[in-house]
Amino acid sequence: QVQVVESGGGLVPAGGSLRLSCAASGIRSSISTMGWYRQAPGKQRELVTTIGSGDSTNYADSVKGRFTISRDNAKNTVYLQMNSLKPEDTAVYYCNAVVRLVAGSFINYWGQGTQVTVSS
Repeated sequence: QVQVVESGGGLVPAGGSLRLSCAASGIRSSISTMGWYRQAPGKQRELVTTIGSGDSTNYADSVKGRFTISRDNAKNTVYLQMNSLKPEDTAVYYCNAVVRLVAGSFINYWGQGTQVTVSS
């Protein structure tokens, strides 16, 4: 059975830092891309950052220079270091893992989210 579990969220003052972790288990195939998405109250879920199997990264413009994504392939774990946090970063953060299958297909796995609240 596949599990994707986030941890590390919490309440932090503006300008502070948090480090999120996401561990994927029960996945037999190699994970291609892992990433972080977030959803604020009353808003749609949005992409924050992704990291490929070769450690290539992409970041949303709103977090560039402040957030850093990394991964440990041996542990099937992805991390998100968040610095200089702003109140607008307040959201539930979701972890995503993509597994490539034969014939060009893929499967998306999602965690249940971890709350990040940044006070002013």
